[in-house]
Amino acid sequence: MFSLHSAQRFRAVLTGVALTGLAVTAAPGLASAAPVAAGPQRHATRVSAVDSIEDGTARSLALSLADKAWQRQVSGALAKGGAVGLHGLTAGSATKGAAGLGERVATADRQVVEAKGLGADTGSLLRVRLVGAAADGVEPLVASSPSDDHATAVVAYDSTGKAYDLAADHAPDRPVILVDVDTDKATEAGLKVLQQELAAAGLQAPASAPTNTAAAAGGFWTTRVTSVTVKDVKEPWFKGAAEIFDLVTGFGLDGKVRVDTVTMPYLDYANTTYYPNQILVNWSLYKYNLADVVMMEDDGDTNYSSLAKALAAALLTITDQGAYIPLVNAIIDAMPSSWWTDDPDYVDSWYTLATTTTGTRAGASANGTMTFDRYWVSAL
Repeated sequence: MFSLHSAQRFRAVLTGVALTGLAVTAAPGLASAAPVAAGPQRHATRVSAVDSIEDGTARSLALSLADKAWQRQVSGALAKGGAVGLHGLTAGSATKGAAGLGERVATADRQVVEAKGLGADTGSLLRVRLVGAAADGVEPLVASSPSDDHATAVVAYDSTGKAYDLAADHAPDRPVILVDVDTDKATEAGLKVLQQELAAAGLQAPASAPTNTAAAAGGFWTTRVTSVTVKDVKEPWFKGAAEIFDLVTGFGLDGKVRVDTVTMPYLDYANTTYYPNQILVNWSLYKYNLADVVMMEDDGDTNYSSLAKALAAALLTITDQGAYIPLVNAIIDAMPSSWWTDDPDYVDSWYTLATTTTGTRAGASANGTMTFDRYWVSAL
C-alpha cells in the first residue's frame, strides 16, 4: 500500500548495509489481459501463505462462475459497490456454483486465520470486490490482490480456469473480481492477539495506582496527533484501503519495556492528510519523559502472533539502565527479513517523543508526517 523504498533505505542505515537498488524481474510485453500459455507467471519475489490461499480461492471462484445463475448473483451483489464477504455470498445462494464453492471458501477462511496468527473465533475474512464496471456479455475475470505493492503482474482466471497476466501498472480493460482479506476485521482481531501476547510476556502491564505527578494531580498528560499524512509513490489498482496501527514503546512504571498499540482506522490512503485529534501516548503509563512510535500496516498477510513473539523476544532482553533507551531499532530488527523485501508492513517511525513535543515532525524514513500537541486528560 505504502512505498517501502524509504523504509528499506532506513533499515540499511541501521544495519550498515548499502542498498544500491531494488531488483524486480518484470515479464516483458505484458498486455492488459494476455493469456498465459504455461500457467501464471509471477515476478521474482516471495509469495506469502495468504497470497497463495487467495490465489487458490480466486481460481475456484472463477471456475464456479461457469454457472451463469451464480455469475449473475455475484455480479449483482458487487454492482452495488464496496466489498462483499465471500462466505456470506456463497451461503446466501441456492445455485449449483455457490454450493460447490462454499466448502472451499470455508476451508480457505480457516487457513487465512491460521496464516495470520489470529484466534479461531475471528470468523470469515475473505471478501470480493469489483474493479471496473460490469458489462453485459463480458465475463469478469477473477484475481487475488497480491500483498506486494511492486508486483509487475496480477494473475487472473476465467471460468474455464485459463490464467491471464494483468498488467499491474494500470487498471484492466475488462471487469475483474478481486479476492482479498478484510483487513479492517483482521486488524481488529490481530491487535487483540498482539495485546494479549504482549501482556502475557510482561510488555503491556496494566497501569498501577497513580504514583506519578500527573496522575496524582487528577489527570494525566498525553501526546495527541492532530494531523497525519503518509506518502506513496504509486497506488496499485489492485489495492484497497490501508489498515494502519502504531506501536508506542517506552519504559513502564515498573521499569520494564512497555508496548501499547494504537489503531488509525481512518488512515486509508496515501498522500491524504487526516485530522484525527487522536491520543497517541498516555504519559501516565511511562517512567521516562520519552517514547518511540513505530507505524505499521496490515497489507493482508501480517501474522500478528509471530509479530508479538518477535517483539517479546527482542524487547525482553532490554533492561532499564536508569535512562531512556531508543527502542525503535530493537523493534525493526525483530521484524522478519521478508517484511523488508516484499511486504509494506513497516511504514515509518518517530523517535523521542516527549510530553513537550508539539508541531509537525517527519518520520525517520521520511515516509510519514505527524503533527502533535499536548493534551491534558482530566479525571472525572
